[in-house]
Amino acid sequence: MDIKDTARPLDGAGISAFLRSLPAKPLLLGLGEARHFVGELGEVRNEIFRYLVEHEGYRSFAIESDCLMGLVVHDYITTGTGTLDDVMERGFSHTFGTSPANRELVRWMRAYNEEHDEKLRFFGFDGPLEYWAASPRQALTGLYALLDGPLPGAVVTRETLDTLLGPDDRWSNEATAMDPSLSIGQSAEAQRLRLIADDLVALLDTQTPQLSAEDGERAALYARTATGLLRYHYWLADASPARWTRLSALRAAMMAANLRAIAEQGPALVFSSNLHLQRNQSLMPFGDQTLEWWSAGAITATHLGDRYAFLASAFGTTGDNTPSPDTVEGILSTLPWDHSLIDARRLAEAITKPTPRVSHDFAYFPLDPAQLDTIDGIVFLRQTARLD
Repeated sequence: MDIKDTARPLDGAGISAFLRSLPAKPLLLGLGEARHFVGELGEVRNEIFRYLVEHEGYRSFAIESDCLMGLVVHDYITTGTGTLDDVMERGFSHTFGTSPANRELVRWMRAYNEEHDEKLRFFGFDGPLEYWAASPRQALTGLYALLDGPLPGAVVTRETLDTLLGPDDRWSNEATAMDPSLSIGQSAEAQRLRLIADDLVALLDTQTPQLSAEDGERAALYARTATGLLRYHYWLADASPARWTRLSALRAAMMAANLRAIAEQGPALVFSSNLHLQRNQSLMPFGDQTLEWWSAGAITATHLGDRYAFLASAFGTTGDNTPSPDTVEGILSTLPWDHSLIDARRLAEAITKPTPRVSHDFAYFPLDPAQLDTIDGIVFLRQTARLD
């Protein structure tokens, strides 16, 4: 099979043809990043999303960023609350607000909503965590406020809730990532908060009929974030060898829970690292051990089946780093287009035993040749600027 028979230019016709080739229309279309902060990929992503909105009925966009901070962006694009500068500063985690492509996306989504009755929606789907975790205050107090009435007060008073939470810096201490003894996740206050959160989540189930659709959706976000954060903090305080495997799996599970909620508003384009969206098990060297866990994409695909699709991204020449001709990226570099869309499963049949690309950039993850048949498609950029 000629390699060109597996690929097409990355344009509107190519995107539509790819979607029609899938067994079902996806509720979530994942677009993976081989590396964060590659400007060209961000620009291509924006073009893909605009096409999906204008021609394929997509109305939601989700990014690997704090799900609670994402509410700031959502409120801005739907109601105009705040300013673009403020939203880019307060609406993204992981410094993603500094990305010019993300800024242009938010600006475009706001402009679109000003001119259309059917609004676009924005979501962060990561938890409020990195290798450490934020305070559960916003999630717990937000859920408590939305439940408003005598029943939440029977679970806990707001004063007691504030007392148990204490200062936020007790929770958000970055040093807990490497020193579990500094975490308060297994303290008496934290364990009581876990029970309170469980009671509030159960209470939400009984009170959902009295909430508006918007309040119900936001309360559910607060509920799963509060319980997820408290669970994550508990394992931050664990000193066993399983600590980091457990934390990695818990983060993936929080992401997947958010993705399933976003799928209810689908179809949506999801933008995140290839590693978070892939269907196969994640492996990461960590000191003298290798961590293994199922990614958010793998968990989500289990729930959604054919309604989940995954486009991995890959790069050819990056700055002065050119892939070897016998790697997947080297083979794809022979395609005649600067930006290509490849049927990954047909590619797996067309090429035999390609050599894995070796990256000396710890933040760049080349394609794994052994996993091509678990990917629906590949967005390939033949050349990008040097990776920063």
